[in-house]
Amino acid sequence: MNALRALVGLVAVVVALGLQTSLFPHLAWNGVVPNLVLLVVVAAALTRGPQFAVLLGFTAGVLMDLVPPADHLAGRWALALVVVAWIAGRMRSETRPSVPMVVATVAASSFVGTSVFALTGLLLRDPAIGVTEMLGVIAVALVWDLVLTPVVLPLMMRLFDGIPERGAERVRI
Repeated sequence: MNALRALVGLVAVVVALGLQTSLFPHLAWNGVVPNLVLLVVVAAALTRGPQFAVLLGFTAGVLMDLVPPADHLAGRWALALVVVAWIAGRMRSETRPSVPMVVATVAASSFVGTSVFALTGLLLRDPAIGVTEMLGVIAVALVWDLVLTPVVLPLMMRLFDGIPERGAERVRI
C-alpha cells in the first residue's frame, strides 16, 4: 500500500471523526449525528477499491470505538466499517462512478453499516434499546448520510483520486 495514501486516509478519518464528535452533535436530529467517517470510507472504497478501504475502515472503526463519547463495546464500529468498505469497494468500477451509483452505494452502505452496528449492540445487549428505536436511528442516519453525500463524497473522492500509484508519475495537462 502507498504510504502517502495511508497517511491521507488516516488524516481524512481523523478530521471527519473530529467534526463528527465536536461540531455535529450540535446539529443532531433525534440524537443522531451524520456519520462522516462512514462517508470517508465509502469514498475510499469507490476510488481505491476494497483492499485499501477495508484497512481504512477497520482503522476508522477502531478510532470511532475508542474516541469519546463512545459509549459502546469496542469493535462494533470496526466490524461495521469493514463490512461497509467491502460492499462499497465491490461497487467500484474501472470508470468514474455515476452520481446514481454513488448515491445508491452511500444509501446501501449507510443502511448496512448502521444496521451492523445496531444488530451487534442488540446481540451484545449494548446498549439495551428496542428494535423500534433502532429502526428510527437507522432511518435518520440514512437520511443524514444522503444529505451530506453531495458535499463530502466529491471532495473525498477527488482527494483519494489525486494520490498517484506507487512509482507512477502524474502528468498534468
